[in-house]
Amino acid sequence: MHIYETVLILKPVMSDPEVSEFVDKTKQTIAGDGGEIVTQEIWGRRKLTHPIGKNREGVYTYFKYKANPGLLKKLSHNFSIADNIMRNMTVLAQDRKMREKAKKPKKTAAAATSAAASQE
Repeated sequence: MHIYETVLILKPVMSDPEVSEFVDKTKQTIAGDGGEIVTQEIWGRRKLTHPIGKNREGVYTYFKYKANPGLLKKLSHNFSIADNIMRNMTVLAQDRKMREKAKKPKKTAAAATSAAASQE
């Protein structure tokens, strides 16, 4: 199982109870297919940087969950046919330790010998 992060921008005409109901249905979909919710947040109503359709604001929701790759296809299909979703994005979350290792440049043998020679 991999850890995924999904951000949804919902239409601003949705009331708070409707947003909560939508979030619960999404959590049930994830849990129903063997996934496990790690974190779920409703970021709330925010102004968009550019209009989507005729909307200038949207309701942001965030999910972090463990799931098999097959679940992503089902979620993507559900998000594409839902009328209340303006945008969605799902990414594979990387472990912090993996990102720190990727940032550190590896020393090559030539660089190590030149550093040793400069110290002498």
